[in-house]
Formats: sequence, C-alpha cells, structure tokens
Amino acid sequence: MNLRSNLTPGTTEWAVRRAQWRAMGIQDADLEKPKIAIVNSSSQLSICFTHLDEVAREVATEIRAAGGLPFEIRTAAPSDFITSAGRQARYLMPTRDLVVNDIEVQVEGALLDGMVCLSSCDKTTPAHLMAAGRLDVPTVVVIGGYQAGGMCEGVRVDIDDVYEQVGAYAAGKLDLAGLTALTEHAVDGPGVCAGLGTANTMHILAEALGMTMPGSAPVRAGSEAMLERARAAGRAIVALIANGQRPRATMTREAFENAVVVDLAIAGSVNSARHLQAIAVETGVDVDIYGLIERLSLEVPMVCAVRPNGLHHVDDLDRAGGARAVLARLRDRLHLDVMTVTGRSLGDVLADVEVEDDTVIRPLAKAFRPTSGLTLVRGSLAPDGAIVKIGAVPAGRERFTGGARVFATEDDAKRAIADGGIAGGEVVVLAGFGPKGGPGTVFAAGLVAALNGAGLASEVAVVTDGELSGLNRGITIGQVMPEAAEGGPLGLVREGDTIVIDLIERRVDLDVDAAELAARRSLRVEPPLPTSRSWLTFYRHLVQPLSAGAVLGPVTSDE
Repeated sequence: MNLRSNLTPGTTEWAVRRAQWRAMGIQDADLEKPKIAIVNSSSQLSICFTHLDEVAREVATEIRAAGGLPFEIRTAAPSDFITSAGRQARYLMPTRDLVVNDIEVQVEGALLDGMVCLSSCDKTTPAHLMAAGRLDVPTVVVIGGYQAGGMCEGVRVDIDDVYEQVGAYAAGKLDLAGLTALTEHAVDGPGVCAGLGTANTMHILAEALGMTMPGSAPVRAGSEAMLERARAAGRAIVALIANGQRPRATMTREAFENAVVVDLAIAGSVNSARHLQAIAVETGVDVDIYGLIERLSLEVPMVCAVRPNGLHHVDDLDRAGGARAVLARLRDRLHLDVMTVTGRSLGDVLADVEVEDDTVIRPLAKAFRPTSGLTLVRGSLAPDGAIVKIGAVPAGRERFTGGARVFATEDDAKRAIADGGIAGGEVVVLAGFGPKGGPGTVFAAGLVAALNGAGLASEVAVVTDGELSGLNRGITIGQVMPEAAEGGPLGLVREGDTIVIDLIERRVDLDVDAAELAARRSLRVEPPLPTSRSWLTFYRHLVQPLSAGAVLGPVTSDE
C-alpha cells in the first residue's frame, strides 16, 4: 500500500520517529504497515467511559491480525452528568470541538493512515464524526453502548429517573432518602444513559451515516455483541485503508438525508440537529439539516416510542433489531446506494434484515404518530427556527399560551420550583444560554427534568437557546435561533410577556407590540467579549452560530 505514514528513509522525520518506535519494541516489518489510531476517551470520571480500555485492546488485536499497526491515543471525555458540575455545564458543548481538534493534532501530526474511534457519551460521537469528516482519513466508529438500569423497591429505574426525581425532591414530593436510594440502583454497568437521549440517538445516526459496522446501535455496553462489532471494526479499518475509502465518500449529502429520516422516525434527541449540521460542515457537505427536518417532519412517521417518547426502553429497541431494523423499515424512503464502512452499499447491508418486533419498530402504516416525533418550529420568537421533541409532548398540549417567567440562571428557576413560584400556564424563558451567550452552551436540561419531577411537565412550557437533554419530556422548545447573544428576539422577552406556542402549526411567537420590541431592541447593550484566559473565552471568540452547528470558525468555502 502507498501509505502516507511511510516516511522517506534518511530524512529527519523518518530517523527520529524510527528511534522512538524501535525503543517501544516495534519491529521493522511493522513499521511498513498501515498505522491506525484507536481514539479512546476512556476515563475514570464517568461510568460512560470506564469500559473502553477493554474495547481498545480488542480493536488493537484485530488490527494487528488484519495487518495493521495500532496506536492508542487519548482525548478528553466529556460526560453530561459529570462535566456538567462546573460553570453551569458550559464546558460540555465546547468539549465536543476540543475533541475534534485534539484528534486532528494527533492523527495529522503523526501522519497516521486511519482511525477507529470509540464513541460513548453525548459529545464524543459527533466529535469523532466531525474529525472523520475534517481529516478525511479512513475511519470506523465503534459504539460504546448503553448502560443497564436496576431495580429500586421492585420498580425498574435508570438514570433518567434520578434526573427527574430531583424535581420531586425539590418540590417536597420525595425525601432525600428516597432520592439517595434511586442513585444507588439507577446504574448497573458501564455505558451511556439508557433512554433515547443524545448519546443513543447519535449512536444510531452514526450507523445511519454508514460509519459503523452494521448492528452497532443500540447495544448493551460490554456485551459480546458490542465487542464483536468492535473486533469487526478493527478488521474493517485495514480494508478501508487498502481500498482507499474515506469518510467523505461515505458521509455524502444522501447519507445525511438518510440520517435525518432515521432521526425523525425514532424521535431522536433535540441536540441531534446541531450535531448533524456540525458533522456536515466539517465534512464539507452543503446540506441544511434544519431545512431537512422542517421539510421531512410532516412526511416521516414516528415508528419508535422509546423513553422519553413512550413506554419502550432502549434495550427493547436493541432486541427489535436496533438501527439496522429501523433502516430496513424505512428502506423505501432512503438512498440505498450510499456506501458504508463495510465496503458495501446500504442496500446490500439491509438486503436480509427483518424487524424482530413490530410492536417496538412499527410498520409505517401503524406508526406511533403519522408524522415525526422531532420537528422544527419558527415564528417571531425563533425566526431561524427552534427544535422540539414533539413525540415527548403530552397529548393535547400541542397548543399553549402563557405569560413569560424570565430567569437569568437555571438555578434561579429551580429555586422558583422549590418555592412554588412557578405555576401552571406559565412559560419559563432561559435566554443567553447559547454557545456565544454562555459562553459555551448552558445545559438547561436539569430545569426541565425538575419540572417533570415536580409534576409540572404538562402545565408549564420551557423556551431556551440553551442545550436540552435528549431525555427531556414536556413542552420544551430548545436551541432557539438566533440565540439571544446574537441579537435574537429571545433576549427581548420580559416578565409577563405573552408567548404563543402552536406545535400543530409549528410556530412559537412573542405576542408583543412591534413598537415595544423596537424600543427594547434600541436599549439592548451587547455584553463585552470575555478577556480571561480560559477555554470558554477562546470558544466564545471562535464559535459559529447554532445554524452552522456551532462549529469553530471562521469557516470558508476554501477550507
């Protein structure tokens, strides 16, 4: 193979690298083989990542057996439930892009020939796909899998229950002992949250994009099925390098359209839109993910109802055939000629696939909803759009009008819940929570979970330019564009203003006189750019709008 990693003998780069690698025990014959990064985000900070070292070893063994030379590299490991503790979770979204750049430094700096990315919690899967698109070196994504829940007082529980019951505790409906008991039993093994949150959604969409081995998602973390897909990825990456198949030949416009169709059909996480858009930007594909969601959401039925969208669990979806079965169910709506990392087309991959349980992945004619469970809304409050997981909105609450309750921080809003200061019929507004406004997107999901725990999910709406969890349920409108820090109208909302939400017509409007809004706009003072030496400051100066996936820029057509 003509490998870029095989440097010219006698050069400085060749000599110093050979000295380093020979000292590591690498033999001369190995130095001529494809050199492959195993991108591992293993961490002892979070259960999401604790199993990945074993996975890395399995992948490395298969790479060697297939004729490659593996090198394990490490990156940051952002966990939504651990990395969220500091700075109101502002580090979460920026870490996605930090991982992308970390991978670039290590893979491009060393001129490696390909990579296998071990993807687990929310931000690592999009980061790995973004890096694959940017670097365009042969890549296979290995899905880390979902965690098991447990039993608490005879009831099945998982991390989603813990998240929501914090609200019940704040509202006095659950004592600290009860909440503590939940934390003891909610997680029983490694992997990501057990609901159809951002992590499992992005795992499924990675398969829909053709970047994983078939049957990769969702899968129980650490299971034999998960490890076998990892081994297959180790074999596949060597073949991809030999064949010269690169991510930009896999993640085409048609592949992104397939991913959007799947996202809509499963009612994926509200955060998936920004991640898909970011992956497309980094891959150089001219596709408007938000526009596709807006156009296709009325055409694609919701064939799955996995928590928080319904009563099924993610392991039910796994047993029913997972992403591969969903793709098979939707085959008449997909581009089947797109390539996958198997070297085969999607149509060939799906040729013999059948749905194992029609009650979990329903036929199109018997879908849970005739339209998708994820949609885009526009209106005077969100001129460039906002994302709603309509599949998780209580039945009969698609239309909602209420007075605005404006909070500067999520903690202020949570205190209002605990004090009984938020009542049914109100709309909670959290502005200035976007990528620029944070800086670094503020994680507003805890408030929504607290509203659910307090029994207010069907009585109160939330509108924010911040980040929501894919596990959130209720009348929640997130990722309002443009964000307040970019001059978006969400920053003009005042306490008591009337907000009108119509999810049937797909609108969210601020019912305030135009002259009054103009007066408010004239008084608006742009916050100064931060100057402290911090990753969040650097991010604030570089981050692009949500409509561009909140990638780092500037991004030009020449790049």
